[in-house]
Order: sequence, then structure tokens, then C-alpha cells
Amino acid sequence: VQLVESGGGLVQAGGSLRLSCAASGSTFRFNAMAWYRQAQGKQRELVAALTNSDKITYADSVKGRFTMSRDNVKNTMYLEMNSLKPEDTAAYYCRLLLYGYDYWGQGIQVTVSS
Repeated sequence: VQLVESGGGLVQAGGSLRLSCAASGSTFRFNAMAWYRQAQGKQRELVAALTNSDKITYADSVKGRFTMSRDNVKNTMYLEMNSLKPEDTAAYYCRLLLYGYDYWGQGIQVTVSS
């Protein structure tokens, strides 16, 4: 399974972006999906996670602004990001746990200007 992210870019503070992560194979029987981010010089952190029981958790820093979702038909997960702040600037990575395997996307840059 390969994961390919899209939708990143440069946006002004207060703006919105939607990240997509498309899987090359079926993700119907996934264990968990997640979005992470890594700012320059900082450790990678969890942004949002979705379990196979459809429970979603968010980092406190993005609650109320980011929404994670998935489309089983398209084998794609999404991260809708609203009210973006300069501190949201980072490389964003999607992650998929499937049949005991751990897959990561290549990462996509999100830059929020003040």
C-alpha cells in the first residue's frame, strides 16, 4: 500500500486547506488512520487519529479547527484545516495501520503566513 498526500501549500493566517491522503489499495479493514505533523526543528506530533470504530481524537492545539474524515470508496483520508495559524506550519504526514503493517505518506508542506 502506498499513501500519497496532496492539498498542501501556502495560505494566509485564518485561511483553510484540505489535505488528502490516497491509498493505493483497499483500506476498508484498517486498524487506524492518523495525521501527524513535524515543524522544522521539532519532533513529529500527532494531529488527529481515527480508529476502526470511527472514534476520532485531536490534538488540543487543533481541536475545533481541524476535522479528519475518510472515504471508504475512494480509499482516501482527509484533514480539513480551518482558521489556520502560523504555528500550524509544518510538514504533514498521513499514517495507516492495516493488517499489522504501518504505512506512512511522503509528507506535504503546509505554510501559514502571518
